[in-house]
Amino acid sequence: MTTAWQTILRWVKSTPNRTFVLFPPLVLAFEAARHGGWPPIRAWGAIFLLWGYLQYRLIGRDRRARGGGGPGIEKPPERIVTDGAYRYLRNPMYLGHLIFMAGLAITFSSWLALALLLFHAGWFHLRVLSDEQRLESQFGETYRAYKSQVKRWIPGVL
Repeated sequence: MTTAWQTILRWVKSTPNRTFVLFPPLVLAFEAARHGGWPPIRAWGAIFLLWGYLQYRLIGRDRRARGGGGPGIEKPPERIVTDGAYRYLRNPMYLGHLIFMAGLAITFSSWLALALLLFHAGWFHLRVLSDEQRLESQFGETYRAYKSQVKRWIPGVL
């Protein structure tokens, strides 16, 4: 039988739950406390919030439909997806998280959101290295060939 704390911990361990549900009110509350009321908002940062969320959600839906597997690497894909967004970069869903966090930092001019972004950029990079090892062992030369042709984070650059 799971306790309420186990359920909460499992929910918090979900990266999308943290990024898209927990972090926005956390950053807003932090900035409201720091400013002694409603913090100043840069509306143009919402472009990055929307872009990051939609990138994560839409590409994730497409990847699961065409590649199989679960939303995370714990239930790995059955096939490598190499077209659509995956034609240009190997980790568009993770990048969606980072774009969203950049939107939080911009929207609320928040040092906390910037710290979350920087921490998670490193965390996602380490996660990608682990994911790549799993995918190489699962798909072998097919994945290595894909990896040699498509950049990890920024199309044609990085």
